[in-house]
Amino acid sequence: MKLSILSILLGAGLSVPQIYGLTKPVQFAAAVRKFPRNLAAGILLMLLATAGFVWNVNIEPVADFSAYKPAMMLGFAAVGILSCVFIQDFLAVRGLAVVMLLLAKLMVDTGRPHLGQSPWVLVIQIWAYALVVAGVWFTIAPWKLRDVLNWATANQSRIIVGSSIRLAFAVFVMLLGLTVFRAM
Repeated sequence: MKLSILSILLGAGLSVPQIYGLTKPVQFAAAVRKFPRNLAAGILLMLLATAGFVWNVNIEPVADFSAYKPAMMLGFAAVGILSCVFIQDFLAVRGLAVVMLLLAKLMVDTGRPHLGQSPWVLVIQIWAYALVVAGVWFTIAPWKLRDVLNWATANQSRIIVGSSIRLAFAVFVMLLGLTVFRAM
């Protein structure tokens, strides 16, 4: 994937919830507070994360474990699917955490070849590493996301300020994709 396309998609994806947060802060707060224990979202995110992880294992060219790759893929798929059945508490947070880690891998892999071309690539790289830290943290302590979301939606001013900052960042990332990263 080209870095310009990735930046535009990341910015657009981050923009949508922020626009909702700015236009309907009360409904946004209610939806955000329900997210950590939303079973449907959890199943969707966990299955998406499982598919992405199994796909990454499948395309991994390391020959050291190529003989075990089919068994590993089957085992990882089973863990992901069985998590939806047996670990339903904070499943949405756990699924989101793995999706964040996979997204960070894509961001780092896409930006790495262009690090010497523009210092602005570091925006994507730093964001990716922030996703890694958050993904690991929320995997270890999924209730922390609930706490963060409750704090961020405690009142309307926090919602508006937070959504505004995230929207400004999203627009900035899209502009990077449309300008600086256009040839990358």
